Amino acid sequence: MSRYFGTDGIRGMAGKGAMQADVVLRIAQATGQVIKQNTHHARPVVVIGKDPRLSGYMIESALQAGFTSVGFFCLLVGPLPTPAVSMLTRSLRTDLGVMITASHNPYHDNGIKMFTPDGIKLQPKMVAQIETLIDAPEKIELAENGHIGKAKRIDDAVGRYMEATKLSVPKSIDFSGKKIVVDCANGATYHIAPKMFWELGADVTRIGTDPNGTNINKNCGALHPERLQKEVKRCKADIGFAFDGDGDRLMVCDEKGNILDGDHILAAMATFMQTRGELRGDGIVGTVMTNMGCEAFLKENGLDLVRTKVGDHHVEAAMRAGNYNLGGESSGHIIMSDHAPTGDGILAAMQFLSAMQCEGKTASEMGKLYTPWPQKMENIRLSDNTDSQKLVEELESAIQKAEEELAINGRVLVRPSGTEPLLRIMVEAKCEKDVEKHCAALVSSAKNLLKKQAA
Repeated sequence: MSRYFGTDGIRGMAGKGAMQADVVLRIAQATGQVIKQNTHHARPVVVIGKDPRLSGYMIESALQAGFTSVGFFCLLVGPLPTPAVSMLTRSLRTDLGVMITASHNPYHDNGIKMFTPDGIKLQPKMVAQIETLIDAPEKIELAENGHIGKAKRIDDAVGRYMEATKLSVPKSIDFSGKKIVVDCANGATYHIAPKMFWELGADVTRIGTDPNGTNINKNCGALHPERLQKEVKRCKADIGFAFDGDGDRLMVCDEKGNILDGDHILAAMATFMQTRGELRGDGIVGTVMTNMGCEAFLKENGLDLVRTKVGDHHVEAAMRAGNYNLGGESSGHIIMSDHAPTGDGILAAMQFLSAMQCEGKTASEMGKLYTPWPQKMENIRLSDNTDSQKLVEELESAIQKAEEELAINGRVLVRPSGTEPLLRIMVEAKCEKDVEKHCAALVSSAKNLLKKQAA
């Protein structure tokens, strides 16, 4: 992992490390200088959005100061989902899009995601150039007085995104008569998702739509869908949708209260698109986390699964390389590139509901097409000075032993988190007893190694 950029942009505790205001300013300056070298615009432009976290004000101001100091024009769009910033970066024909968010993390964290003019995440080569400049501020060329940038607020950003997203649903489809529960995680979709479904005719019950700066993702949203499950059953709703803090993830709750994760959504949309002749590449793109039960189901239906590293930018890159138009992650990042180049929770929810309407099926019928193999994930918190990659290497013999015993009936994945100081241990197998046995053994081995390192 690089010093600043992780699996999904830059992330950390607000006011600390990379999320200190002075460091954020340098990040903006370094990014601006690299982008200027790759644009033909005399006055480069950046779109800056944010989720409702309290620290967003501080980081937005630091970014604005940094970008204007190197001659950028800043378009400030306020609280918006991450995919909306991606969309506006393209539609406004700007040089860069920046989203201030720590996604599913608690409010005390914040982060920065960046998009190219095509609305996709920055490529590794450009990221490396930016990181080099962040640590060499003396090489940053500030704009002369007459060329310092300006900033302007875009008042109609919400409407632009809403209209573009609604256009992804066929005109023949409306959601009249559908009872929907929407959980916005007190995040960036709070003022958009309920309204959008209502405008398309649905009867909407909303939860997680009262952000106060400190309650984002708190016991709600895609990572904590328990409240959504209770509300769907209480309201006797047809379906429930839960987004994460920045709106690029989706979890679905069927009418029976069961949670359908990203793999279920992908399986349902893949077969729906396949029957309509809309699925390109004879398959989809997933990650190393995609459930083996989902892979087996796709294979039974004549579809391939291409696996990538964890991270929606890896999925997006593989989709472009293989000409696929559907991909995503178990965590709920769903990319439907016919409509948007990046993961979009609201768009995915609309497409899933539209498919339900077309098929005349319930959410449970759409979502439960296969039985997931038992899977267990354990997270081990690491100290700041832990060499996570070295720890993985030292675990290799224990990993190999588990893989040999599981053979074709399971798999093991051990990796450092790209967004938090965690070691993630995942075991998946046909037999749940095997999952419990090998996961416990690997966790024990990792903790023993950490104790030795600390001694």
